[in-house]
Amino acid sequence: MFARVLVSLLLSALAGGAFAQAQYPVKPMRMIIPYPPGGGTDILGRPIAKMLGDKLGQQVLVDNRGGASGMVGAELAARSAPDGYTILMSTSGEAALNVALYPKMNYDPIKDFTPITQVGISPLVLVVHPSLPAKNMKEYIALAKKNPGAISYASIGSGSAQHMAGEWMKLLNGIDVIHVAYKGGGPQLTDLMGGHSPSAFLALPVAAPHIKSGRIRAVGMTSAQRSSAFPEVATFAETGMPGFEVSQWWATFVPRGTPNDIVKRLHAEISVIVKNAEMKGRMAELGVDPVGGTPEQLGELVRTEIAKFKKIVADAKITLN
Repeated sequence: MFARVLVSLLLSALAGGAFAQAQYPVKPMRMIIPYPPGGGTDILGRPIAKMLGDKLGQQVLVDNRGGASGMVGAELAARSAPDGYTILMSTSGEAALNVALYPKMNYDPIKDFTPITQVGISPLVLVVHPSLPAKNMKEYIALAKKNPGAISYASIGSGSAQHMAGEWMKLLNGIDVIHVAYKGGGPQLTDLMGGHSPSAFLALPVAAPHIKSGRIRAVGMTSAQRSSAFPEVATFAETGMPGFEVSQWWATFVPRGTPNDIVKRLHAEISVIVKNAEMKGRMAELGVDPVGGTPEQLGELVRTEIAKFKKIVADAKITLN
């Protein structure tokens, strides 16, 4: 008798769980963006959160948690309940780059997260103030060789993808260009456009409007192929640095342990959003190419990028000061 009652209770609990997942979501969700408002990740993440909320019938609240090169927000997401109500809008930094730089982290991008889908990819772009007499990558390298130690490049911080790109560029060309680390993209961009920084690596979504206005000049793209937004700007690989690629990408993850049917639901919905006309138009304006893809493909990308960045750090002897 007791056994029959126990079995009945277990079946009811399982049925209730299945019903709850079938009704998912039944309350507001949150999308953690591990950077302050206004940056490239925030610019991309907010419309995705809005469209996802419209599709699911529940509001997806944006939660900006900047700090420690994105690791504050990523750790918060990793420690959240794996119930499908927390999504991380991640960049390549939190998912791959930080692993190569920090010997100790409070989360593991592979073990602590389940991939959903890659959202988009965009090159970094090396830009200069118009006063610097370099109109392309070859002229920039020649100027740096002629004036060792006289040119600096700005990044959003030590250990950032921008920093990686700059040190790899120096290594491959044997040039002495000084790295200046800023605390975020706002101060970096202000000093660049004011002429206080002669050059900088920027995420294309941040740089695009200012390139178009002529306030800064693009001299090289760090992607494998030319950007569809600026096809006239050559890649580093085309200008004497074969194999050079440091692209910034964005992707969505949930905490490891999130039920598989919820993962599938989120993947299906976000994949549609990434490829719809409105989102593609927004991305095009920012110089971001939509990607999509399966959770398995995103997981493989993370592993490949970790290996690549570890090699760059070792070859260029990059350390965090």
